[in-house]
Amino acid sequence: MERRFSTKISLILLIISACLTLCSCKSAADDSQPEEQPTSEQSAKHTAVVLTGSADGTVVYGNDSVTIDASHTANGYVMADYTGSNSKVKFRITGPDNVTYTYNLHNSYETFPLTSGNGDYLLEVFENIKGNRYSTLFSQNIQVSIENSFDPFLYANQYVNFSADSEVVAKGEELASSASTDVEIVENVYDYIITHFTYDYDKADSVQSGYLPDVDEIYRSNTGICFDYAAVMAAMLRTQQIPTRLEVGYMGDAYHAWISTYITNKGWVNGIIEFDGNDWKLMDPTFASTSSSPKDFLTDNDKYITKYVY
Repeated sequence: MERRFSTKISLILLIISACLTLCSCKSAADDSQPEEQPTSEQSAKHTAVVLTGSADGTVVYGNDSVTIDASHTANGYVMADYTGSNSKVKFRITGPDNVTYTYNLHNSYETFPLTSGNGDYLLEVFENIKGNRYSTLFSQNIQVSIENSFDPFLYANQYVNFSADSEVVAKGEELASSASTDVEIVENVYDYIITHFTYDYDKADSVQSGYLPDVDEIYRSNTGICFDYAAVMAAMLRTQQIPTRLEVGYMGDAYHAWISTYITNKGWVNGIIEFDGNDWKLMDPTFASTSSSPKDFLTDNDKYITKYVY
């Protein structure tokens, strides 16, 4: 997919800061009773769970130049590998919502999420002829039934690309270690990003279409553009079992990337992290309405329009 990211206004990363409270209760009749420990679910959040694609070869489509492995559509993804000689190859996925996602395809297996949910998908591969002209190399219709609707937002993919060895995964585990709830994990990741990372204006001015974030490189350099920030945060949160969508769309005329997260018993929740070129602000209407000393909060969601979800 070919996109260019704005340099002058907000980086928007969707998160939640809703007030969830974990109460630790001791029996008044037994003062020797040990303090309550985190639940097994909370304890598990401290250990990274890394979900990456696998091309098992049980369901395969393609030809001499391209292979599409659909062995794990039930987990919300397909994998594709191009072995031809063309230097410009596109992989296009159109789901049941009729939204078309276009990716650059490379000479190795990559994971592509099926974010449109259950239903019929059209998978197409195109090779470049000249300039912006492409010819169809392969196409295939498949029927998809995803067992866990959150899986596309927990697995690594071409846009949110991590592995068990990724530095951001280890950092996410460290940041989660002091948290008792998903909300606190999200806040810890947010606080780390805004205090350690700086926006890369030069990169924003020169970024080319087809750019993909390298989350570890971004983590080591402590700098990036909105796409970079969204990918790093999504990697940290997904590996803490917090479903996280990397979303791309518009704020007015500006093209942006951000994230939204799913919190148990709350659903997909929206809170905006905004970068205006100088300052970062956590903007959360739920937190603002329930806190005695609220942070800045969003008053107009309508100007943020999601086009694609990864």
